[in-house]
Amino acid sequence: MPPDFNALRKLYDNGQFVELLRNPDGVYWLKLRSISRTELLRRFCQHIGLAYEGIPARELLAQVYNHKPNKKNLESFIRELYRIERAKRKDNEDYLISQLYQMKVFDWGGLYQNSLEQTIVDNYIKKIQSWKKLNSAIENELHASMRGYVQCSWYNHWSSIIIEDIFKDHPAVLPVTGLVKKVDFFIHDFPFDLKVTYFPDGYMGVLRKAEGLRPELMELKAFCKREGIFFETDKPTSVLFSELLAKVSEYPSKAAREFMAAFKATRARLIRQTIKNPTALKVWLYENQGLRRFDASNRFFLILADLENLEESWKLKRNKKLLVNAIHSHLDAITSKAVRNLRLEFTWKEETYETCADALFVVVNQKRY
Repeated sequence: MPPDFNALRKLYDNGQFVELLRNPDGVYWLKLRSISRTELLRRFCQHIGLAYEGIPARELLAQVYNHKPNKKNLESFIRELYRIERAKRKDNEDYLISQLYQMKVFDWGGLYQNSLEQTIVDNYIKKIQSWKKLNSAIENELHASMRGYVQCSWYNHWSSIIIEDIFKDHPAVLPVTGLVKKVDFFIHDFPFDLKVTYFPDGYMGVLRKAEGLRPELMELKAFCKREGIFFETDKPTSVLFSELLAKVSEYPSKAAREFMAAFKATRARLIRQTIKNPTALKVWLYENQGLRRFDASNRFFLILADLENLEESWKLKRNKKLLVNAIHSHLDAITSKAVRNLRLEFTWKEETYETCADALFVVVNQKRY
């Protein structure tokens, strides 16, 4: 195999994306990697008139790379593959979106994404000694929690496919058709891993602390105590927060209405402040990754926020028209020079990393606050 190919493959396999992209052929190699299935490589060879008979499947990608086919030929082939795949999904898209609207409540049931096994081990396997109590807990708690977990995972999976297609449909974007680690698409030759998220509770806490404000939960507790609104404290933080937010929002008093208006106005102000200068949030998102999912790849953060009810921001993932308008407007405006200016440094475990990250905020109910 060509020495350059081996060096690039090693960087890719080791997750060394900064070093990979510094190589003049790094992006080109990633694009070839997206059609690395033997069937697709053979079709590409036919497309460019390259003989492939007799070449073992495991060596074919290296042989194609060594041949250095024209970049435009490679990209036109990838776009045609995507066009065929997209046509199948587009026929079914209206049906899929209508199914997503069947989701009424977004509740993981305590079994949070990426920690399902650990949650079960900690709360059931290691905590309960009685066989009878274990089975009772499975029937009365775990089944309902699993339903919530599966429903939320289902919603995230299919809504993410729709959002990815919105990006890939834009002419400034080159789709990735096969599985390429940490790359969903290219914008002006820069590879990006798409991350769809909501305005993080943790970062809201950072902003409040910087202004000398108490955490949101503490504010809710203090108001409930002043107004004599009963609540139990021996609940998980997320459950207690949701309960108090609902109780105060629905409490029939002028004080509660004024409190919630100020509460939401503060949230909106801090979010608008972040939109004007998103660099700190992007750094925070990299530095607060889970240990098992850590990487320093280029990321495009799509951040959804409903200023009227931040906890309902998950609904925006199925609002196709809203997303198309926001995403395509952003992509219309971005240039290759602007992409190069998205470089970012962050620290993880006392080591500094360099990456490239963009952030697009899709916000509704802005005029109310």
